[in-house]
Amino acid sequence: MPELPEVEVVRRGLQAHVAGKTITAVLVHHPRAVRRHEAGPADLTAQLVGRRITATDRRGKYLWLNLDDGRADEPLGRTAADMALVIHLGMSGQMLLGSVPNTDHLRIAATLDDGTALSFVDQRTFGGWQLADLVDVDGSRVPAPVAHIARDPLDPLFDRDAVVTVLRGKHSEIKRQLLDQTVVSGIGNIYADEALWRAKVNGARIAAKLTRRQLGELLGAAAEVMREALDQGGTSFDSLYVNVNGQSGYFDRSLNVYGREDQNCPRCGSVIRREKFMNRSSFYCPKCQPRPRR
Repeated sequence: MPELPEVEVVRRGLQAHVAGKTITAVLVHHPRAVRRHEAGPADLTAQLVGRRITATDRRGKYLWLNLDDGRADEPLGRTAADMALVIHLGMSGQMLLGSVPNTDHLRIAATLDDGTALSFVDQRTFGGWQLADLVDVDGSRVPAPVAHIARDPLDPLFDRDAVVTVLRGKHSEIKRQLLDQTVVSGIGNIYADEALWRAKVNGARIAAKLTRRQLGELLGAAAEVMREALDQGGTSFDSLYVNVNGQSGYFDRSLNVYGREDQNCPRCGSVIRREKFMNRSSFYCPKCQPRPRR
């Protein structure tokens, strides 16, 4: 699943190419792609046509387009849109501009007023589009379905000390807490493992038993690794994650532990291990990140 850096790469691409454009046509090719929009495909299409995309936004892994109501007298760039198109990328969702090389997985096709084709492609059909009202949450305007999501470490208003306080009250594994989007958003399996390695913390350690300094350093490591990934276009292991122009990211070449089972730790030379965790895998260095004693 795309994590914060990958979603932010897509958001930036959309901001550069679609902000200020008006949606002139929408065609839903697969009803599953709009299943979260309870009123159905026809309603979503009718409400999108004629609306102008005023800006793009993101919180954690959640991406959306701010929309106005299409009135010509409304100034572009106003601070509060009335509605948003929430884009769920799921496991394999792609927002592509221009022609789609393979239309087998084309789920939604839209056209903008300058003729640009904006397509949602999703091989596994876990993602989709949903129209939602914007609501005020902790000083920001976010779509109602995103209201429960915490700020992410790259958010200018992210309060690291407040999150550390929350983590100090959690009596479960620290990796489980890093993946909890209501505690801190944007961090998925890849960047959790990379941040834990950088902070020399084993993901199986209990959050409440870590010191405030350790937790602060861990959150700082998460922000650091995601900024580095963002600079390289995100992490791509296959063709399922690409930016709006269909290009892959290259941060997978800079990963230190994730996916490196049986390879040597770049820091100490020990052999990296993999173990099961929450129906996925965790990768860690047994010397740099010793498991907690039972």
